[in-house]
Amino acid sequence: MASGSQETVSVQDEAVEESQFKTCRQIAFYRRQKHLGPGKPLYRVLPDTVELSNSNVRFQIISEEYKDPLLVEVYEIEGNIFRLKINEITPLKPRYEVPDVLIKEPSSLRLTILEKDADKLVLACASKDQQLHITINPFQIQFVSKDEMVLSINSNDLLYFEQLQPPPQTRTSMLQEKKDGSTNYSKKDQDDLGLWEEKFGNFLDIKANGPSSIGLDFSLHGFQHVYGIPQHAETLLLKNTSNEDVYRLYNLDVFGYRIHSKMGIYGSVPLLLAHKPDRTIGVFWLNSSETLVEITTKAAMKVLPSQIPDVSKQRVLPQTDVCWMSESGIIDSFILMGPSPFDIFKQYAQLTGTQALPPLFSLGYHQCRWNYVDEKDVEGVDTGFDVFNIPYDVMWLDIEHTDGKRYFTWDKETFGNPKRMQKKILMKKKRKLVVILDPHIKVDPLYTIYSQGKERGYFVKDRKGGDFEGICWPGSSSYLDFTNPKVRDWYAELFAFKTYKGSTEILFAWNDMNEPSVFRGAELTMQKDAVHYGNWEHREVHNLYGFYQQMATAEGLIRRSGNLERPFVLTRSFFAGSQRYGAVWTGDNKAEWSYLKISIPMLLTLSIAGISFCGADVGGFVGDPEPELFVRWYQAGALQPFFRGHANMHTKRREPWLFGEKNTQIIRAAIKERYSLLPYLYSLFYQAHTTAEPVMRPIWVEFPKQLEAFGIEDEYMLGKALLVHPVTEPKVTTVSILLPGSEEQIWYDFRKFSCLKTQGILKIPVTLDNIPVIQRGGTIIPLKTSVGKSTEWMVDVPYELRAALDSKESAAGELYLDDGHSFQYLHEKQFLLRKFTFYQNVFSSRHADGDPRYHTKCKVEQITILGMKKQPSTVTASIHGGKNKKVAFTYDAKNSVLILQKLSLHVGKDWELHIQ
Repeated sequence: MASGSQETVSVQDEAVEESQFKTCRQIAFYRRQKHLGPGKPLYRVLPDTVELSNSNVRFQIISEEYKDPLLVEVYEIEGNIFRLKINEITPLKPRYEVPDVLIKEPSSLRLTILEKDADKLVLACASKDQQLHITINPFQIQFVSKDEMVLSINSNDLLYFEQLQPPPQTRTSMLQEKKDGSTNYSKKDQDDLGLWEEKFGNFLDIKANGPSSIGLDFSLHGFQHVYGIPQHAETLLLKNTSNEDVYRLYNLDVFGYRIHSKMGIYGSVPLLLAHKPDRTIGVFWLNSSETLVEITTKAAMKVLPSQIPDVSKQRVLPQTDVCWMSESGIIDSFILMGPSPFDIFKQYAQLTGTQALPPLFSLGYHQCRWNYVDEKDVEGVDTGFDVFNIPYDVMWLDIEHTDGKRYFTWDKETFGNPKRMQKKILMKKKRKLVVILDPHIKVDPLYTIYSQGKERGYFVKDRKGGDFEGICWPGSSSYLDFTNPKVRDWYAELFAFKTYKGSTEILFAWNDMNEPSVFRGAELTMQKDAVHYGNWEHREVHNLYGFYQQMATAEGLIRRSGNLERPFVLTRSFFAGSQRYGAVWTGDNKAEWSYLKISIPMLLTLSIAGISFCGADVGGFVGDPEPELFVRWYQAGALQPFFRGHANMHTKRREPWLFGEKNTQIIRAAIKERYSLLPYLYSLFYQAHTTAEPVMRPIWVEFPKQLEAFGIEDEYMLGKALLVHPVTEPKVTTVSILLPGSEEQIWYDFRKFSCLKTQGILKIPVTLDNIPVIQRGGTIIPLKTSVGKSTEWMVDVPYELRAALDSKESAAGELYLDDGHSFQYLHEKQFLLRKFTFYQNVFSSRHADGDPRYHTKCKVEQITILGMKKQPSTVTASIHGGKNKKVAFTYDAKNSVLILQKLSLHVGKDWELHIQ
């Protein structure tokens, strides 16, 4: 949803003025850290303070600039992870440490001291080929793996830590004094640097705790390709920054955001990945206040040892320097040492959790609009999908379905009988409903949720102790303080059927505007000096606000079902760990080709930062898409994790059948192909849930040694098996695709079955009918042989297995299967995980995980084998515990395709097919 500016409240159909948002030079803590520049203050280790325990090594560091030393704690964590914490030893009051994002306190391994002298401290790690080298003066840490320096901390001396201090007695004393009692700045400087007050436009931010920002630099040795730190409408590869243009992590409601911009938009994940052909590493900066990231890639000289005395060799290596700066909190950073991309994903998930396993229906197509106007409109749209033979699973209702923007209510005129609508229109066709639930609550004493929240003190406070009020969709609104566990518990109870009148078990949730959005606020969000639970200022928790609302919403849906059913919650605002609670989308995009194009790197960046369940509004939220763009967006969205069509209320109606018969036919084919691929997609989500492998992934993740893949962002892998190349420009007749891998790697056209033997860049002709989808040799993909009105209609539809053979004429793949909606897969182990292999002309199916407890009637009806060079004479099925039987088949000699038909092989049983 977008931002409004009138009391009633309305929205204009153009992008928010960027002048409403700060540039980095307008951010006071950034100016302060840049004012000091490199080399000031220089910290050194106090050697006598070094302490070694079973869990960490700790010591103090001090600078001549400040009175008090800081405490440094270094941990080695199981799984090749390191943690660095820096905090004040005795702060005036506790500094904010981010709760609830880590799934548990990480288990530490014991470090040992190998060497200690006046210049350095060398620590041996549990992994014997890794060491930490700590320089005493100036303070630096080097991470050494197999005698190679992988990463160093504070090598540019940018460690910055503003210690808490008493409020100034006068306006002339606004900076922490040095030991001699002098200050660094004039009064004008103090005002410019926003120490205790910060102005932006007409807004004044009063800082109760004064300046408290932190910063630290990390040097990534040998790396020049870095990724991550969503959310930005930017390229997959992170760019070098300048003093005027740094990456900002600050959750904001930016309607029609500008692309190729480093400004913060709806969500933030402070995880950065660096990759080179032989290693991937990551830095996770656990801080929820406003954060800025500077990136500089440069060449660095490395001296190599030589066997000739007094002669050394030099080699130029890339180096990327990354400086993190946050407005407040402590320094709490995790170094993920990889060494592979998949190791990084597991390490990050070990800290913050994996993607929640979504209910199967949520992988179908979602139809949304701001707004479907009444129950008759909903019924008409629902019927339209059946008339035009287009499957879909979920109808969505935006803010207009409520009684005056009061969430958990229904408009009595337009949605007077919501239960009937759900049961008679949607439920009988096995479809679902999603409704919007924003965090702002209309100020209205007669509105039960407002009056209860007011009475219990559940709203965020302003700095004077009253309820914070801002303007949002209902007009004057208060904002629930989701950082408070009691508020989250109370909010979860609102989903009970007895409380949420008109809701049913098919109703699920959409959290929007939860950055939080405040229409007349500074940068259209909440004042930083607002106060939350625990007396923490909003500046400390800002990027967590949406995370906590989604957490409470997911919990509410789970409780509603008696803890039996999986929730579905889409959120616009997010943080590290949001993957545990549902899905994310890229917000208020525009119906323009450039937004379709940028959506791919945006989704890839979310995916490698742990949030696999992500998507972009198909067709673009703002404006009217031309028919070709509309078609191309459906083709792309159908092959991405979250698939929803959405549109602004000021746009023309754009249900999938409204662009002419030919375009309807193409869109129908794209959506149906999505539904046929649901077994593969669901299996990918199971892998994301259990092993943290992203569903949608950059090419370099699967081909980590291929340099030319490192910057590719117009194509991607869907799992290990499918390469997808959306068409993102108009009137295209050919696309250039990188087919990665060695000369032995084989690729096949997913639809035509033909083998694509060219390595490197391949030009492929395209028509409007479809986009290139290519199957990787060596993989097996499970498909449904036909599609239904929605996912639930397809439960017993038979499977096809499509095997694409590699150069060794073998292939492998998996199928995950459960009831699609409950937690029984988790609590009762009621699931099937089947492993399919083709090797030496034997196609086999085996259990891949323990004792299967889920029972299904489903059969494998057809197997298609691509790259079968020789026509067989016979094919025999050998079923465990049964008789052998001959199998009917056809063989296409031109394309080397073998199709085994009418198999009727039970998907839950072991069997083999022998091809002779």
